[in-house]
Amino acid sequence: MDGENVIVVLVTAPKGEGSRIARHIVEKRLAACVNIISNIRSFYWWEGKIQDDEEELLIIKTRRDFFEKLMDEVKRVHPYTVPEILALPVVAGNPDYVKWVYSEVGSGGPGQS
Repeated sequence: MDGENVIVVLVTAPKGEGSRIARHIVEKRLAACVNIISNIRSFYWWEGKIQDDEEELLIIKTRRDFFEKLMDEVKRVHPYTVPEILALPVVAGNPDYVKWVYSEVGSGGPGQS
């Protein structure tokens, strides 16, 4: 299995919210794995002003065919009105890891970690 059916999704969240969101989407089987990078600082325009916020970055590994469900669920539980949710294709990867991601999303798989 190649990486074309697996995607990486980036989501930023307010400092302290990443773990809650990550656990929720993994429990729902919408992702095989979520990494959290803490202590990032984001500058962006919002409502006509430049914002300067401390955030966390979620790096989510999931299946392409589950993106819409994942996005809907993140939007439902995320505290931002317009959360960042960006999907990136996996063009290549460890075939065993790609297979594991694919098997863990949705109905689940062998329960590897």
